[in-house]
Amino acid sequence: MKFATLSSIAIAATFLVPLAATAQSLSDLQELSREERRAYMEAMSPEERKAKRGELKAERDAMTPEQREAMRARRDANHAERRAKWESMSDAEREAKREQISSRRAKMKERYESMSPEEREAARQARGERGEKRHRPAKGEKTQ
Repeated sequence: MKFATLSSIAIAATFLVPLAATAQSLSDLQELSREERRAYMEAMSPEERKAKRGELKAERDAMTPEQREAMRARRDANHAERRAKWESMSDAEREAKREQISSRRAKMKERYESMSPEEREAARQARGERGEKRHRPAKGEKTQ
């Protein structure tokens, strides 16, 4: 029994260590795919996520203009890569991807609508504490 517990801990650690080791800095975190970044952050407790965001913000604030430009260039290259991947998809693949996105949004909306007013307010406050990077207009809302 003790062996089984130790071995299961060892197996779990085998899966978690690569994620923890891969993203030690902002540049390392940016090198991960969206799914890997999401898994990395979701594997942390809320306190660890908050601390990690603080570390990353401090690292970003300490960058020289040249380093920031290099980071932007990597981001732009990643965006171009994603755009090329999208454009290389067939119409059926694009439609499947759109359906996947739509399904994800529907689940989020369903989860939100199932919340009590208190839970919604708590979610709004948590989102506010994380800090919204920018206002995203609703569909059909005009931007200035």
